[in-house]
Amino acid sequence: MLAELMIKPSSLISKGVEVESFGSTYLFRFNEQLQDRMESLLEKSKQDSLTIDETNEWAGIKELSRIFTLINAELATKAQ
Repeated sequence: MLAELMIKPSSLISKGVEVESFGSTYLFRFNEQLQDRMESLLEKSKQDSLTIDETNEWAGIKELSRIFTLINAELATKAQ
């Protein structure tokens, strides 16, 4: 049995993440390239047509998205 391994979310940060100013706070977001890739993998996931490598990539991107959602919510709360 092959172990399916999610790509490390940290491996996406240097090439796919931007910090953007929103008023008095800064928030993390995906750059256009990573956002497009996420949307592409989402569509393939809905069609149940992801390869094993894409499934692992999709898992890493989703995890990074969850992390940023939590961090951004905390930053936005503290900015108020």
